[in-house]
Order: sequence, then C-alpha cells, then structure tokens
Amino acid sequence: MGYEAKLIRSFSNVEPKKLGFGLLFACFMVSIAYISITKPYEQLPFSSISSRLSSVRINPVITVSMTSRVLDEGSEDAANQTALDVKEKENIIRLHQSSAQNHSDGRQEEFINCNVSDQRSNTCEMNGNIRIHGISSSVELLISDTAKTNQSWRIKPYARKKDNVAMANVREVSLKTSLNDRKLLRCDINHTAPAIVFSIGGYTGNFFHDFTDVLVPLFLTSHHFNGEVHFLVTNMRSWWINKYSLVFKKLSKYQVIDFDKDDKLRCFPKAIVGLRSHKELSIDPKRSPNNYTMLDFTKFMRSTYSLERETPIKYSIRKHNKPRLLIICRRRTRRFTNVNKITKMAEKLGFEVVVGEADSRTSMEKFAWMVNSCDVMMGVHGAGLTNLVFLPTNAILIQVVPWGNLDWISRSYFKEPAMDMKLRYLEYRISEEESTLMEVYPKDHPVFKDSFSIHKLGWNAIKDVFLDKQDVKLNVRRFRGVLVKALKLLHS
Repeated sequence: MGYEAKLIRSFSNVEPKKLGFGLLFACFMVSIAYISITKPYEQLPFSSISSRLSSVRINPVITVSMTSRVLDEGSEDAANQTALDVKEKENIIRLHQSSAQNHSDGRQEEFINCNVSDQRSNTCEMNGNIRIHGISSSVELLISDTAKTNQSWRIKPYARKKDNVAMANVREVSLKTSLNDRKLLRCDINHTAPAIVFSIGGYTGNFFHDFTDVLVPLFLTSHHFNGEVHFLVTNMRSWWINKYSLVFKKLSKYQVIDFDKDDKLRCFPKAIVGLRSHKELSIDPKRSPNNYTMLDFTKFMRSTYSLERETPIKYSIRKHNKPRLLIICRRRTRRFTNVNKITKMAEKLGFEVVVGEADSRTSMEKFAWMVNSCDVMMGVHGAGLTNLVFLPTNAILIQVVPWGNLDWISRSYFKEPAMDMKLRYLEYRISEEESTLMEVYPKDHPVFKDSFSIHKLGWNAIKDVFLDKQDVKLNVRRFRGVLVKALKLLHS
C-alpha cells in the first residue's frame, strides 16, 4: 500500500496538459510503425504469394549416373579403396531439410542422405513426409523449407553399380524434394513402418549373385528394424521371392510389394532407396551402423532355415565318428570329370561323402539342411560354393581353383568371405594337366604359357576361356593331402 500511494502521488505531481501531449505522441508513433509493416502485404494477395513460391525452381544438387566402367576393371583397387577410414571416405551428401534437430512441436526431422561414393551401391535415406508411387517409379519427400525444394536424384537400387551389364536390367527410381502443399493428393495408404526400395534385377537367378548383390545387402540394410519394415521390390520376379520366402519373412512382418505395378500412393515416415553393400559376399563391421559381421549373417541364415548344427564334428579315429564331406558337383562348366574317384579316395580316408548341387528345382530348405549337416565342403570355383553360408561355424571350405591365374577372383569371392564367416579355408590350385583345356589348346598356347595375356583382353575373355570352357580332372593322389589336412583341422 505504501508503494502504491507513492506512485499515485508522483503522477498527481505531473501537469495534466503535458501528460496528454505525451500520450498523444506515443499513439502516433505506434500507428506509423504498424502501417510501415503491413502496407506492402496489403497489395499482394496470399494466393499470389503461394504462386510465386511454387514457381521458384532450384537446380538439382546431384544426379546419380550409371555410366561407370565395368566393376571387374580395377576391382583390386576398389577393394583397397573400401578399406579406407569410412569417415574420411564416404563423402555423404547430406541435405538437412530442417534447421532444428528436435522440433518443439513434435514434428519429425526432415532430411535426405545420399551416399554416392560407395564402390558397390548408391543409397538414399529419407526421413519425414515421404510419398511413394511405385508404378511411376517416384519417391518424394515433402518439406516445409522452400529453399530445399526441387532437389532431385536418380538411383538404380542394385548393389553392383559399376557393372553396366548388370545395371542395364535394373529400373531407375526418381527421388525429389517438394514443398509440403495441402492441395496435394491424399495418401491411399499411410504406413507407420519404414520402406526399403530395391531391385532384384541384374544378375539375380545366379546363386552367388542372389546373396552378394541382394540378400547380404538386404540383411545389412534392414535387420535392425526387427521386422518393422516394408520391402518395395522393383524388377519383380515372383519365383525368386518365393525361393527366398523364408528370408523375406524373417526380415519383414509385411508382404513384399511389387513396386513396378503398385498404383497406390503410399506414405511412409522413413525410406531407404538402394541397399548398403561393402564387398563380395561379406560385411565390413567397421562400416556397418550396427556393427554387423558376416558371422551375424550366417547365424541369421541358420535361424531362418532352422539349421541345428552350429559347430562341426570333433573328429577322432578312436570314436569312429566319420566327418561328412560335401562335394559340390557342377553340371555344366568347371565340372569334376572324375567325381567317383574323388569319392572313393575320400571314403578311404574316413569321410562320409555326399555329392550334390542345388538347382532351380531343389528345395532351399532341404539343401540348406544337407550343407549344414556336413563338416567339410569342397568344389571348383563357382556359384555352388555360395552354400558356405549354411555351414556350421569353424567348418572347412576347400576351393578348387581352375587353371588360369584366377587368384584374385577366388580370393575375393570365396576365400575372404569364408574367413569372415569364421570358416577354416583350404585351397587347391589345379595344374595344367588337371585342366580339360589341355584337350582344347596346344601346350605352347598362351593359355598355358602366358595366361595373363588372356587377362589383358578383358573380363569376357577370362570368362570365356578359363570359366566357361574348362572342366577339372582332379589328380586324386595330389589332392589327397588337402583332405588329410582337413581331417587334422577337425581333430584339433
């Protein structure tokens, strides 16, 4: 009360006339400020503002092109490149569509990350209001920042981006950012789980490429979602999806969507276009966001196909427990021409021998079980060796390398993956006398005297001569030592 009394008295001392002029001047200044702020916008209707904003076009930041050289040219350099520190190497193109990491009103952060520097695949990850229309091959991120609209990308979502032959069979997906306009068509279906868009074109149908180009990258990209993810597949092949149906059901709780035929406008909170891929038939844990390894993948495969054996037999002559040897016997090129002799020799050493190779009619579940029941698997370099993913940890893989200085391909395709899977690896390189090329070319031909001269002609020449024209007549006496070493490893 004392303070209020003093305040009233102080005002009563001010002359009423002066006080009136002061109040009048203050009102005048407020009016001038208001007019200066609002006047420009009275002349420009709201609809005009909207049309001007929508007519602004910003050039695309980057367009992903698929015109690189064939992967096999300089593949060793590519392998060395991927070994670099990821943080320095990846050069991820990151476009934040929101300046705030955490919105105070609870809205999602809007962003798109595109990694186009990887040697094997291009990928884009999007977060926010995402609209996907498969039949038009369109993926759109709606954003609130007008400065970030009209960005565009084109991605072929298959993990062999430098192989022009493979990529010719892969559909291109268009990605763009657009202004979030209420007048846009409403979504036909609103999804709460993320989407992954990928292709099963390329070389799928070849057992090795099924895994190295699709299944391993799909595991790497999707497993951490714990089934809460939708697969939108371009270049759909229903028979292929059916073949690996157990894998798809293990990775996703939802039905696979045929991207190319889907005319529904689907909305997602998150989407990934393309699959992450590190190297042939393997995973680099240093580059994996969840520290996944190839051992995690093989455990996943055993779980998917309900394979019981996690470790091989502990071999002992006294216990009379015979280790099982699986001989992958190819039907066309790189066949064993004397598989019966190999079988008899292995049986004399104490192996129980199984001979076989899966084809399009073979049940995946049954063949996976058969592989898992074996302790040693052997075969000539080829897609059949991909069955190593079903072997127990610490089992033994024996790769028979054909004639032709194919060290680099045998190493990157099967030796390194086998070691990443914690398998024990043995290798047998055949001599020229064990190759049926001796029946095709004379002894003084460059095929035998200078095989690298064939390499210089390019991948097609290597494939034609050393992979497609060659079968193997194994010298069983020479090869016997490899199987003896395998027995010792099982005993240790």
